[in-house]
Amino acid sequence: MSAGLVLALAALVFWIGVLALRGGFWRADQRLRDAPAEPRDWPDVVCIIPARNEAPTIGRTVASLTDQDYPGRVRVIVVDDNSDDGTGDAARSKTKNPDNLTMVTGKPLGAGWSGKLWAVHQGLEVSETVDCQAPYVLLTDADITHDSESLRRLVAKAEEGGCDLVSLMVRLRSESLWEKLLIPAFIFFFQKLYPFPWVNDPTKPTAAAAGGCMLVRRTALRRAGGIKAIRHHLIDDCALAALLKKQGPIWLGLSDLIVSERRYERLSEIWDMVARTAFEQLNHSVLALTGTVAAMLVAYVVPPMAALGVLGLDWPVMVAGWVTWWGLMGMAFFPTLRLYGQSPVWAVLLPFSAFLYTLMTVSSAVRYWQGRGGAWKGRSYKAPGASEGASEG
Repeated sequence: MSAGLVLALAALVFWIGVLALRGGFWRADQRLRDAPAEPRDWPDVVCIIPARNEAPTIGRTVASLTDQDYPGRVRVIVVDDNSDDGTGDAARSKTKNPDNLTMVTGKPLGAGWSGKLWAVHQGLEVSETVDCQAPYVLLTDADITHDSESLRRLVAKAEEGGCDLVSLMVRLRSESLWEKLLIPAFIFFFQKLYPFPWVNDPTKPTAAAAGGCMLVRRTALRRAGGIKAIRHHLIDDCALAALLKKQGPIWLGLSDLIVSERRYERLSEIWDMVARTAFEQLNHSVLALTGTVAAMLVAYVVPPMAALGVLGLDWPVMVAGWVTWWGLMGMAFFPTLRLYGQSPVWAVLLPFSAFLYTLMTVSSAVRYWQGRGGAWKGRSYKAPGASEGASEG
């Protein structure tokens, strides 16, 4: 058996396993139902937005929360994390209900904290005076626009399912060429890494969340030790999910109504976003990095190479490549492309997207070894310690 055939069959077996053994993640079918009609007792919610230099988007984010169609009380806390672009003024600019908004000037970054979690921690402290009885806290980013019934759906899910965390992977912007190429692929890879049906199964250990939208039961967070328990984590959303799943059920789904307004016009912007945390995801392990690179190349790069005859003109190799590339890989990616309103034709470029993400992961490791790991908005998570972090949101 030739080396080309071995590689082609390995890729084919991988994709059969992906479709059959990863919880059906590729269906992209974990969605929230519409909120039930009134009457019912709607609990108070405090929304916390950490913001560092987010003037272009934060006004719409704040307004989308202060102006919610939600029967319970909603208070919004913005922690202005030492911005220098007028973020504080922008946060107040669009809301019709300024009485529901509390502005907090962030303190200098605390030792041992990542920047975003330090801002969230300050927001949680202030929330104790704003509304200490609110059962839920919504943690959201400063570039996320919520539809008018966002809180209704999130709270209804938490109440009905007894969930300590309800999180949504919001719809990321996918308009520029690089966004169309890489954003749906990013969502697909995240679902493959953390199959949402497994996250939502209380009997399975898999835990994950999407940091742009996380509704947290306050009592569960307190029992778990608060945000301080994960203060040094860069991948804070998944760290919080793992912490809270030890307390009770969590739920993670997809949304096309809650949207991110963050723009990624250039490849370098997406590259920096991924490289900031990719090596952290691998626990800074060279062995894990090597295995990940090898697996990505076999799973995504080998099929088109086999199909196009690069691995040899033997028909078994080429057939295996075509079946994997145009068949199994495309079938798995189609539901995510449909979520983003993109043509199935984009599936043919998934191997190229995967190759770029592989390079970003290697770049993340290089940055970590150079002492530039976690660089974001003027801060750098200094390897190997945890004394500084990135603030986003």
